[in-house]
Amino acid sequence: MDLPSEPEESGRPEQASAGVERLRSRELPDPDERGRVYEATRAHAEADAAERPEQVPGSGQRPELAGPGYWSEVPRFVQMWADHKERWPADRQPAAGADWPTDPPGSYRSNGGFPLSPERHAETIDAISRARKAEPAISADMQTAERENASGGWLEGFDHRLKGDDRLKEKVAEYLGAEPRKTAQEALREIPDAIRYTFCFQPETYARGYYDMKARLESYGHEMYLSRNSWGNLEYKGINTRWVTQEGQRFEVQFHTPESFHAKQNITHGSYERIRNPLTSDGERLELRNFQREVSAAIRLPDAAAEIPDYKKKGF
Repeated sequence: MDLPSEPEESGRPEQASAGVERLRSRELPDPDERGRVYEATRAHAEADAAERPEQVPGSGQRPELAGPGYWSEVPRFVQMWADHKERWPADRQPAAGADWPTDPPGSYRSNGGFPLSPERHAETIDAISRARKAEPAISADMQTAERENASGGWLEGFDHRLKGDDRLKEKVAEYLGAEPRKTAQEALREIPDAIRYTFCFQPETYARGYYDMKARLESYGHEMYLSRNSWGNLEYKGINTRWVTQEGQRFEVQFHTPESFHAKQNITHGSYERIRNPLTSDGERLELRNFQREVSAAIRLPDAAAEIPDYKKKGF
C-alpha cells in the first residue's frame, strides 16, 4: 500500500478553514500545531464538507465530495495517529541490517535483509529501466480515459504512477530470495504495481465508472487479469485491478472515492508501512490494524460497489 490543496473562501474563521484543507491534503499538521487544528476543525468539518464542490487534492477537478461522516472524523483520526506515534516511536526499532555482513561493491540489500549480488543488482536496474520505457504509452491511455469517460472520473496521484527504484529493488530481492532460479526481469513481471494509477469516482457513479473505465482500457488493447473488490474488507476500501499490455507490461489501476483515497494516502499510509515492516512488534501491529479498521468504518460504501465481482484470469 503504495499522497496540496487550494482552499476556497468559506466565510468561517481562517484558522479552521486552513486546518480542514491541510487535513484533506497531503500536508498533515506538525505536532505543535495538531491540537489547535484539531479543536478548530472539529466543529467546522461537517459543515465544510456539505458546502463543497471544491478542489479535490491533486485532481485538477472539482467534484462534490461525499457526505460529511468521514470528513468530520478526519481530525480525530489525525490525533489518533499522532498519539500512536508517541506511544510507538519509530526510532524504538533497531537499525535494519545492523548485524549483516559487509556486501561487495555494486550489490544491494533490502530492509528485510534480502541481498542482490552485483550481477543481480545490475540485472534489476536494467529490468526497471525497461518498465520505465513502457510507462509513457500506458499513461497516455489513462489520460485519454480521464478526458473521455462519461462517469466524471479523474486520475489521482498521477505524479506517483511509478513505484520508486528502491522499493522495486526491495521487492525483486525478496522475490528472488524465494525463487533464486528466476531472472530479475521475471521477478519484476510479478510486481503488478511497478506502474500504477488511481481513478476516483463519486459514490453515486462509482460502479458505473468502474465498468466504463474497464471497457475503455480494454478498447485500448489492455487486458485485465485480476480485479479484487475490497469494499467488504475491514481495513482497506477500494478496488484494485491488474492489467497487462499487448507487449506484456503489467500495471495496476485502483478505483477509489474521494474518501477512500484520502484515507489510504493521508491517514493510514503510515500504519500500512509499519504493518509490513518486519521489525514491528505484534502488539503494535494489532493496534495498527484496529486503527485502520476504525478509519475504514467511517468511509461511505459507494452505490452498487459491493456487487462488483472479483475476477482472476487463469494463468496469472
